[in-house]
Amino acid sequence: MGGMQLYSVIITRDKEMKEKLSPLHFNQPMINDAPVVLTFCADFNRFTKWCNQRKATPGYNNFMSFYNASIDALIVAQSFTLLAEKAGLGICYLGTTTYNPQQIIDLLQLPKLVFPVTTITVGYPDETPQQTDRLPIEGIIHSETYHDYSNDTIDKLYQMKEAIPENIGFVDENHKETLAQVFTDIRYTKKDNEFMSDNLIETLKRQQFL
Repeated sequence: MGGMQLYSVIITRDKEMKEKLSPLHFNQPMINDAPVVLTFCADFNRFTKWCNQRKATPGYNNFMSFYNASIDALIVAQSFTLLAEKAGLGICYLGTTTYNPQQIIDLLQLPKLVFPVTTITVGYPDETPQQTDRLPIEGIIHSETYHDYSNDTIDKLYQMKEAIPENIGFVDENHKETLAQVFTDIRYTKKDNEFMSDNLIETLKRQQFL
């Protein structure tokens, strides 16, 4: 974004700090197990301070600025994961960072105009787990314009995912009819998403991005 480098990375190695960080990520074991935890943040604080010290008037306390800084932070996070894996390290991306943003902000002492976007745990793996299933490439790539999906296309794209024994087990264990219902009714419900949306907006206001 204009060469502004709108990101910061908080490195957590201290055992006590990881223990405090763990419940904010729903006590996922990788927080305490991994030697290093990286929190990637959208950061307009640094650039805003530079503007103020150079007789420029910053106008970055708005959602567009947060959006741009988030993209910067995610590009850096993805670049890091590629480099880490190339070096033989193992990583785990945590999608829980935006579930409890205020608590993470408080623990990591993030100032205004800094917002946690994603967290990655890093270490040398002692195993090579099976990769998460992915949709076929033809379900992701669109040529020239977006081509919407027919019912038949949806069936073909998700056929392999739905046939994986582990996913069939998820359906049975949760007493559901389809795998999609596991997502909508159990894992990522409308109620939870609305609650977390309200929480996210409120925290963005506190951090002066709204």
